[in-house]
Amino acid sequence: MAVTSLMLPLGTKAPEFSLPDAVSGKIFSLSDFDSFSALLVMFICNHCPYVKHIQHHLAQTIARYQKEGLAAVAINSNDVSRYPDDSPEKMKEVALQVGYTFPYLFDETQETAKAYKAVCTPDFFLFDKERKLVYRGRYDDSRPNSGVAVTGADLSKAIEATLKGEPVDPDQKPSIGCSLKWKIGNEPSWWNF
Repeated sequence: MAVTSLMLPLGTKAPEFSLPDAVSGKIFSLSDFDSFSALLVMFICNHCPYVKHIQHHLAQTIARYQKEGLAAVAINSNDVSRYPDDSPEKMKEVALQVGYTFPYLFDETQETAKAYKAVCTPDFFLFDKERKLVYRGRYDDSRPNSGVAVTGADLSKAIEATLKGEPVDPDQKPSIGCSLKWKIGNEPSWWNF
């Protein structure tokens, strides 16, 4: 089921996380990125057609901005017992195949997704140097089978402004994608989709 992001209020402080990378096994926390002027937290997964639609372009876009000082992490919070294609083993395969240059973290308890109020895959959260939310919205206006080219324009504009220390346009459009796959009985209280 396609849903749109909740659009967490701008200025929200980045919630803490401490999660394992599916590729290296290393635990990554928010503080690991303290030296970077911007941090992008992305909620993605392996099986979602909305993520598959942008994943190669996204990998190239992130790699380009990492050279300019962007830190990025992707987080998969889906219930792997019901969606085995999103297992850590499959995450590692996808990360290596697509060429992710950022950690691909597994949120087994789904507590990080709850803290960020992540709703869909993909769901993007861009934070400035003080780790205040400056962008939460779509990658661009392309969707699977829409005939619209993937450009990453919306997210790229926000990243470029943040890296320059400039304000990000607050007129932001929500991301749309597959709903997060909560474990049965683990849905957050605010989940009403």
